[in-house]
Amino acid sequence: MGLLPDLNNPNRNVIRESWERLSPLPGGKRIFSALIGRSAAYTGTIHAVVEDLGRGFARASMKDRASVRNHLHSVHAIALANLAELTGNVALAYTIPDNARFIVSGMKLEYVKKARGTITGYADCPDIRTNERKEYEVKVSLRDAGGDEVTRVTLLSLVGPKRG
Repeated sequence: MGLLPDLNNPNRNVIRESWERLSPLPGGKRIFSALIGRSAAYTGTIHAVVEDLGRGFARASMKDRASVRNHLHSVHAIALANLAELTGNVALAYTIPDNARFIVSGMKLEYVKKARGTITGYADCPDIRTNERKEYEVKVSLRDAGGDEVTRVTLLSLVGPKRG
């Protein structure tokens, strides 16, 4: 058995299995995060790290650096949206049944204050136990190092059965 699950098996939850295998290893969370960034290339541009992940929740952070800043020297709105989507999506992907898949169908963002420094996303999603086609709300709060909320996000995600 390798480090990663069989990616071609339609009845496996690759995110859950990869996290459970990699996260306990030294550097495993960074490896997991890099794999997510490679599979969703645009997501990889912010170099976020998934720090905690489980049924119904996730925590991921992004360091403030020149590549994610805007002309006002704060974290760019799209980098924040990218972090929110990553955080919410890994929480949802971990939580859904093995025979389900999802796609984001909408996103509402409220930029509360300028984002500076390391930003951490906290996702909360419903405990989904079926692959029934249904839309769910995934809530994500992005916070700065002082704990202040900088962005409040609601992802609308359509869950449904995998095609086999």
